[in-house]
Amino acid sequence: SPGAKMGFFTFIKVMMILFNLAIFLSGGTLLGVGIWVKVDVRSFMDIFGALSSSVLQVVNVSYVLIVIGAILLVIGFLGCYGAQKESKCLLMMFFSVVLIIFIAEVAVAVVALVYTSLAESLLSAVVTPVLKEQYGKDATFTSIWNTTMTKVKCCGLNNYTDFNDSFWYEKHEVYPPQCCDPPKNCTVTLAAQSNVTGCFDQILKEIRTNAEVAGGVAAGIAALEIAAMAVSMYLYCRLDKK
Repeated sequence: SPGAKMGFFTFIKVMMILFNLAIFLSGGTLLGVGIWVKVDVRSFMDIFGALSSSVLQVVNVSYVLIVIGAILLVIGFLGCYGAQKESKCLLMMFFSVVLIIFIAEVAVAVVALVYTSLAESLLSAVVTPVLKEQYGKDATFTSIWNTTMTKVKCCGLNNYTDFNDSFWYEKHEVYPPQCCDPPKNCTVTLAAQSNVTGCFDQILKEIRTNAEVAGGVAAGIAALEIAAMAVSMYLYCRLDKK
């Protein structure tokens, strides 16, 4: 009946508004955390410990959080305001943005699964030169690496050779103490004998250990995105009949 159809439409509309309001608030939270990390990285590391420092050395968490937060803010606004105002334009924009993100996520997942070794090599090729240049020169960068290497008990990205011809080695003529066991006067001979593993292997180990959890979260996010696209398209099409 027309009344039942309108009731269902209203229910879907309200759910769309609430769902996207939650997305909007989540985006604002991530944006705030990203700004916090950018402004005061030390307090972030103190609260979240070694895991945060491990992530910080590979990616700039502050920018990642700011970008993700901004995207979620836009998506939340388009979905919430579009449903509230019953705007076909905003609903279509919402659908398009979510679809683009969904396609990008699928592409990244495929690349990560098929070209894992290549991705690892590329990451190493990008991070190692930065480590050579900035470790011992940039205080924040050095602090992040020191925290990681101490708590995770690792050395460099791959091993002690990452510090060959580095700013640190040229200045001190020894490797960072974390690269040796015992951790003092870390010469090339002692570093080779100690054979401390690289932090990259430790990070990959953690990622692989939690791969099932990450996969479950990714599947859940994908399901939500598909549902959001379906609901937005339903509202869009239903508005033509009102």
